[in-house]
Amino acid sequence: MTSASQINPAERILMGPGPSSVPHRVLRAMSAPTLGHLDPQYLAIMDETCEMLRQIFRTKNALTFPVSGTGMAGMECIATNLLEPGDEAIVGVNGVFGTRMKDVMERCGAKVHAMEQTWGESFTLTQISGALEANPKAKVLGIVHAETSTGALQSLEGVGELCKKKGVLLVVDAVTSLGGHELRVDDWGIDAIYSGTQKCLSCPPGLSPVSFGPKALEVMDARKTKVQSWYLDVSMLRKYYTGGGGGGRVYHHTAPINMTYALREALAAVLEEGLDARIERHRVLHLRLRAGLEKLGLRYVPSKSLHTLNCIHAPEGKDEALIRHRLLEEYGIEIGAGLGPMAGKALRIGLMGHSASVRNVDLVLAALAELLK
Repeated sequence: MTSASQINPAERILMGPGPSSVPHRVLRAMSAPTLGHLDPQYLAIMDETCEMLRQIFRTKNALTFPVSGTGMAGMECIATNLLEPGDEAIVGVNGVFGTRMKDVMERCGAKVHAMEQTWGESFTLTQISGALEANPKAKVLGIVHAETSTGALQSLEGVGELCKKKGVLLVVDAVTSLGGHELRVDDWGIDAIYSGTQKCLSCPPGLSPVSFGPKALEVMDARKTKVQSWYLDVSMLRKYYTGGGGGGRVYHHTAPINMTYALREALAAVLEEGLDARIERHRVLHLRLRAGLEKLGLRYVPSKSLHTLNCIHAPEGKDEALIRHRLLEEYGIEIGAGLGPMAGKALRIGLMGHSASVRNVDLVLAALAELLK
């Protein structure tokens, strides 16, 4: 085995579906002294982190906090707290992560109706309205804002209004969009949302920012059964993160202290840049990358692409695995492979957070041009 003293990971240019490159200031923040999870100084840092998350989610939801776990922990946290056995839900399935959300909700004992769309395509308001009409007992509508497996961007404007008319909670996966795409939790009527730290926020993986609105809290408070997951039970977690319910903070689990330092620093970087400016940076760089890829004869998979994740058809007659291997070994650039039915047929190029730069765009385009000769 390699001894600990010999572990020296190579410095990669991370342009895959995640994680994205982490700035030195965020890595330095992780090396600050570890405090106790109930230390007043740490609680102040955590409160500041949660307030920054509200600003980036664009919400006033008091219950906005980082779940101890990656983005899938956020998905499971929301599903297990909002759904009980016998409930019905609708989930938009147009890629891997919609499929996964359906699976997670079914594991909660819910009957899940799949609202299906071709991989790479997004749902229209007409389709969503039709699914709500066809399933009047649905308690939750789950939809992926940024489908990482296909690079498809889902418009959310108007979806919350449709759900509100039907008394259905709107749950959103924003793992690959928070901090890189326009996202307005309150204005768009989103009742519960989750994301990840390792994408557009450029923080190491390990936390999943979530936010629960008033209607979601009402549903959780009215539960007839215990949440199936003790670790992700928000009725207990909220007592730690907000002190809600009286009596001040109540210990639940040992929070990942140093990861909270990292997230706080990453969020500070987002707000220093300006959220609108950061979103515009992702848009401009996506257009630069797209123009270069199309000049090389490469075609996009989704009809409406994310700015943060560019999914393209693998070049005809070329071994996509060899292209990825050579990018990594010769240029130190990581990009992603296709998933599910697109395995071996697509390449995924991430432009997220600290990795989204003119230098990186031009470098990957030059490298691809050389490899495709």
